[in-house]
Amino acid sequence: MTPGKKRRTEYVCQECGYRLPVWSGRCPGCSEWNTLVEELVTSAAPGGTGRPSSTAPAMVQPIADITPETAARLQTGLSELDRILGGGAFPGSVNLVGGEPGVGKSTLMLQLAGKLAASGTRVLYATGEESAGQIADRGRRLGVDETGLLVLAATSLPEIERSLETETPGVVIVDSIQTIYSPELSSAPGSVSQVRHCSGELMRYTKSRGLTTFLIGHVTREGSIAGPKVLEHLVDAVIYFEGDRKRSYRLLRAVKNRFGSTNELGVFEMTSSGLTGVAEASRFFLHGRSTSPDEPGDPGTAVAAIMEGTRPFLVEIQALVSSTRYGYPQRSVSGFDSKRLPLLLAVLEKRCGFELGNQDVYVNVAGGARTSDPGADLAVCLAVASSLFDKPVRPGVAVAAEVGLGGELRAVSHFEWRLREALNLGFAHLAGSGSDPEVREEEKHLGFEDLGTAVKSLLEKPGSGGNWA
Repeated sequence: MTPGKKRRTEYVCQECGYRLPVWSGRCPGCSEWNTLVEELVTSAAPGGTGRPSSTAPAMVQPIADITPETAARLQTGLSELDRILGGGAFPGSVNLVGGEPGVGKSTLMLQLAGKLAASGTRVLYATGEESAGQIADRGRRLGVDETGLLVLAATSLPEIERSLETETPGVVIVDSIQTIYSPELSSAPGSVSQVRHCSGELMRYTKSRGLTTFLIGHVTREGSIAGPKVLEHLVDAVIYFEGDRKRSYRLLRAVKNRFGSTNELGVFEMTSSGLTGVAEASRFFLHGRSTSPDEPGDPGTAVAAIMEGTRPFLVEIQALVSSTRYGYPQRSVSGFDSKRLPLLLAVLEKRCGFELGNQDVYVNVAGGARTSDPGADLAVCLAVASSLFDKPVRPGVAVAAEVGLGGELRAVSHFEWRLREALNLGFAHLAGSGSDPEVREEEKHLGFEDLGTAVKSLLEKPGSGGNWA
């Protein structure tokens, strides 16, 4: 603690800022419940100034005279993770890896630690959830047994800081931030105040010494507990690890990155030897589906060429349309925007004349993938029409276009990248908007101006008006 200062704690309302010396369930200022959070307050001792000391005063400089920070990226050895981070971890950065318990965050970070230690980087793995023996057993199963990987089983923030001082690692991994506590606060580990305080102290420590830090944080499906939602504004990069534990795949998404692009996507497969990066995500999500131009798919399915950040890949959209037995037709969605589906169904009814008011409609993105790309609009409409009329979509065709309320097809970004990905997987054509300015290979692009024309052309065999089957 800085000489000349005293520390105490107060409880501050997160809604109105009201301060209390003791905790209360209800804030006296705004009458809200459970909004008081413990915070550490530093005050000046008698004779002190109460102002933080600084070795050098802050200076105002013209932006043209400031030298930009440039440093070589730290390659993690995991290509999918390097893609998410923008080419590797930036030295001195604090990176938050969030996800549901059991999804594989600790496995990913232990593999990361092993790769870095093998490359000569000294790594400190601070675990508050497992013992050192448990980490060692898991490391041997994953093939991680490096002398440069140090394991510290501790939950106290001062213990971690002392270990950082004595061991001087280049990379620090904290698993998980919810288990770390500071004795300066009376609240329990995992509370908002403890998570925020410990993360802030670790961030200041690692930034001042140029370390690279990875914090693991648990979240529920609603993201409501203390953890990533509290820390997103503090850290340099926020990475969410997603996936169904009943499936083998895991998705890694970057939702914030101060040193690279956001909304990137990495795909991993969980195997007996740990997580393995999936370079060809399209083949992974289209596993078992034929891309032959001569073999049509099943009715109610269509392939969408979507974008996740700067990465194109293909997913199968499935739809099931059946007569409703309820007074109100059911609309169920998995992997697609639930608010977007009723809009697309309304366009199909109004602009194409389809009768869907007495039909239950179910839409699913196969393989457990999820997308919010508007380029999947045409695939959803096509899959619904295919199921309604029990006709398969024209074989060898993938689609990518946004559907407007007037029934028009709008161009989507990076159409050429989507087209190249579809051709690489064996598709003969990529259907989309006829006015797309990015299209260069006209013979491989099927352009349509409106949704009605696209649905009719892609569901009926040319010259016969019949079924493809």
